Order: sequence, then C-alpha cells, then structure tokens
Amino acid sequence: MTSNLPYRPCVGLMLLNQSGQVFVGKRIDQTVEGWQMPQGGIDAGEDPRSAALRELKEETGTDKAKIIGEMDGWLTYDLPKHLIGVAFHGKYRGQRQKWFALRFSGQDSDIDLHTHEPEFAEWKWVDLAALPQLIVPFKRDTYASVIAAFREIAKPL
Repeated sequence: MTSNLPYRPCVGLMLLNQSGQVFVGKRIDQTVEGWQMPQGGIDAGEDPRSAALRELKEETGTDKAKIIGEMDGWLTYDLPKHLIGVAFHGKYRGQRQKWFALRFSGQDSDIDLHTHEPEFAEWKWVDLAALPQLIVPFKRDTYASVIAAFREIAKPL
C-alpha cells in the first residue's frame, strides 16, 4: 500500500545564470526523455540550506552560486505507480521538497558533470517558460509551483 510509505525529505535547486536562464540536466538513469533541476535527499542531521549547497556541488561539480531565494513551506509529489517500489530503493512514495533559488556566479566551464557519482548525462540553460515542457509529467505540478515562487527573481541581472 503506497499510502503507508513516507515521502523522502529532499531539496530542489533552481540554479539561475546571469541571463535568468535555468540549469537543467538530463538524468543518466532515465529511459524517457526528461530533464530536471538538481535535487537530492537531505541527510540525517542536515539542514535544508546545507543540503542544497551540498547537492549543488555533487550534481553540477561547482559551488559557484549563492542562495537568493527559498520557497515558503514544502512541496510533495507522488511517484507514478510503475516507479513505486523501484525508485528510492522502494522506501518512499515520492518526495517532500524544500526549494531554493541560487544565482550562478561562475563560468559555464565551471560546471562539471563528471563527479564521483554522476547523475546527469548532459546539461543546458533554458528559459523559464520552456521548463515545464522538458520535465517528466509527474513533476510538472511541482515545477509550476517552483516557477511561480521564483518568477520575480529569475530575471537577467
């Protein structure tokens, strides 16, 4: 019964470049075309802000960014039925996420996906308006909420 499974505590990152575009990565482990913003679990005893900065470094290979926004509250999403019991080692029904906006201060060459445990096969910067179409369907409502929350700060500098 999926309702008995908890949500995985997680952070999500909207990394913005100087032009106001959003970083998205194409996951290595996906069989369908889908891009996503960096996200990852919160370790035991770790606060969400620290988790966000750690995940940034782990997934993009850079720490050249500053947190410029934090969503009020948490967002949740449920995994599609075919992924329950498969994703997250079968321990979770979906994710409970705290989202942050970060401003990238480096150069594109500072981004290195070849980390110790790579998650993305490739990456690109996209306009905010293009983001929803790139995302797997079960995360689109979450992304719509994140876009609405950070729309005003997701502007070119």
